[in-house]
Amino acid sequence: MRIWLANVDAIFRRELRSYLGAPRFYVAAGVFWLLAGSLFVALLYRLISELAGLDLQVSRLGGGQPVDAAFALQQSFLGILGFLMLLVMPLLSMGLYADERRQGTLELLATSPLANSAVAVGKWAAALTITLGLILPMGLVEAIALAAADPPITLGPFLLGYVGLLLLCGAVLALGMFVSSLTRSTLVAALLTLVLLLGLWGLEGLLGSATGPLADALVQLSLLRQYNRWVLGVFDSSSLVILISWTLLGLMLTAQSIRALRYRRP
Repeated sequence: MRIWLANVDAIFRRELRSYLGAPRFYVAAGVFWLLAGSLFVALLYRLISELAGLDLQVSRLGGGQPVDAAFALQQSFLGILGFLMLLVMPLLSMGLYADERRQGTLELLATSPLANSAVAVGKWAAALTITLGLILPMGLVEAIALAAADPPITLGPFLLGYVGLLLLCGAVLALGMFVSSLTRSTLVAALLTLVLLLGLWGLEGLLGSATGPLADALVQLSLLRQYNRWVLGVFDSSSLVILISWTLLGLMLTAQSIRALRYRRP
């Protein structure tokens, strides 16, 4: 176990240096922060306008109910962030194995003494760490903006929303890494991952009004359905299990995909 963890750490450090040493990562991060920040400001101004209109209506007609503006803004912003991350994650996962295959180092990696599972976990952990670095600044911006809200933002639902976002990203990265292990083209890996993720994201809508045990079971696999529970600030153990299961499935499929290279060698 100690050797396995040491292998994971070695791969993790190698992949992290690869991300941080690539200029394209900083370009992608800058574009993401600019886009997410602009959307947050747009949501904030729209909410302020709606509240101003509501105050005017209340002052004229009387009555009215208090509005939890902070929670409403958080829900809208987390929904946008979740969709944005679905678009960004394929860019982070596309080269995890495709670059190794293109450079001719994947076979060496597959037949090395390193356990395939350790390599997969190390690569996934590095990509998830980079993802955390993308998410944290946006969470900080939101917390600062909502610090003076009345009623104040509730810490529990706020943290649960971002934990759910990180769980979603972990599952998406694991599935994207598996797709990356199947091709040498990073572009193909990104496109196939995006198609897969959009299918899982909208699985509930695709099934429509289908009924029956199988339809009910498939609906529960929808990434959007599971993520929305966290956005609402609700801790759901079944949602946690499903998102972690997607992550483990992606990691196991990746390890098996690379292990198959050992048997394809002449």
